[in-house]
Amino acid sequence: MRKDVVMKALVFEGPGRTSWQDVPDPGIKDAADAVVRVDAVTICGTDLHIVKGDVPEVAPGTVLGHEAVGEVVEVGGDVRTVRPGDRVLVSCIAACGRCRFCRENRYGQCRGGGGWTLGHLIDGTQAEYVRVPFADLSVHPLPAGVTSEDAVLLADIFPTAYEVGVLNGRVGPGDTVVVVGAGPIGLAVVATAKLYSPGRIIAVDLAESRLEAARNVGADATVSAAEDPEALVADLTDGIGADVVVEAVGVPEAFEQCTRMVRPGGRVANVGVHGRPATLHLEDLWSKDVTITTGLVDTHSTPLLLRMMAAGRLPAASAMVTHRFELGQMEEAYDVFSRAAVTGALKVVLGGPRHDEITTAG
Repeated sequence: MRKDVVMKALVFEGPGRTSWQDVPDPGIKDAADAVVRVDAVTICGTDLHIVKGDVPEVAPGTVLGHEAVGEVVEVGGDVRTVRPGDRVLVSCIAACGRCRFCRENRYGQCRGGGGWTLGHLIDGTQAEYVRVPFADLSVHPLPAGVTSEDAVLLADIFPTAYEVGVLNGRVGPGDTVVVVGAGPIGLAVVATAKLYSPGRIIAVDLAESRLEAARNVGADATVSAAEDPEALVADLTDGIGADVVVEAVGVPEAFEQCTRMVRPGGRVANVGVHGRPATLHLEDLWSKDVTITTGLVDTHSTPLLLRMMAAGRLPAASAMVTHRFELGQMEEAYDVFSRAAVTGALKVVLGGPRHDEITTAG
C-alpha cells in the first residue's frame, strides 16, 4: 500500500491558468476501469485550445491530457484484456462498445459514457496516474519492440491524421494531396498518406523547420504559407487543383484556403480544431461537386497503426519529437509547446520518476 494518497498532475484552473499540483490518486470507480501508471505523456494542440478557453465544457479542476503510455497497476472486475503489469497505450478516445456509434466503430461519438472524455470531461493523462474507463477497448497492450516515445504518438496524432485526414479524404494512388499545416498532425497526415501511393504530397506551413520535417517524413514539395501556395498548387496541377486538401491548422483562413485549392470533384478533409467560425463560400463551391468532411478521431485504426509501427512502416518519434522533459516539468513543456514559432517545437514528450506503489481497491 502507498504511504500517501496524492499524486502530481497538471490541473486546468480556468482560461489561461494551469498548475502542477497535488491531487488525489485515481481509483477504480467502475468495474470496467483500469488505473495506469504514466510512463510517457505528451501535449496536444487541443490542450492549448482548452487552456485558451476554446473548449468551455472543460471544468476548472480537471486534470488535462488525453495521450499516454504506461503500466497497468489496477483493473476493475470486468476487465478481461489487460492485467496489472501490462505495458499499454492509453487511447485518447474511450468506447463503451455497446451504443449505436460504438457498434459502427464511431467511438468518438460514443453515447455510453465514452468518446473524448480524458482531459475533457474527466481527469486526464498529464499526471502520475490516470483512471481509464472501458479499459478493454480503451487501452492497447504494446508490442515489446515499440518504445514508449514512439507509442505515445499513436494515442492521438497518428489515428487522427489517418482517420480524419487520409481516410475521410479518400487519398488514392496518383492523387495530388495538399496538407495545410505541418505540425504533428500534418506530419502524420503526410506519413500515412504515403501508404496510399499518391502522385505527390505538398505541405504548407509558415515555419521552415516544419516544412523540413514534412520533407523528412515524405512530402514531395513544400511551400511557405506566405508565398502563395495556391499558385504553386495550380502550377503543379495544370490549373485544376488538388484531389485532396487536408486542413491541419484550425484557423478560418487555413480552411478557406483549402477550399480554394481543391479541384472540382475533390475532397477537403478538415482535421484542425477550430475555436472561431470559418466562412463556407458556397457562392464559389456550390457547383464544384466538392466533398467537405469533418471529424473527431474514433481510434478504430489504433491496432492497425500499432502493427505498422512495430513493423517499421511509420516514422519513429525522432522524426517529430523535438523536446523531451521530465514529468514534473509539465509547465515548462507547455510554455515551450505553446511558443512553437519561437522554440521550434513540434511534439514534446514527458516522462519521469514513477511511484513504486499504488493504493488498491479494498
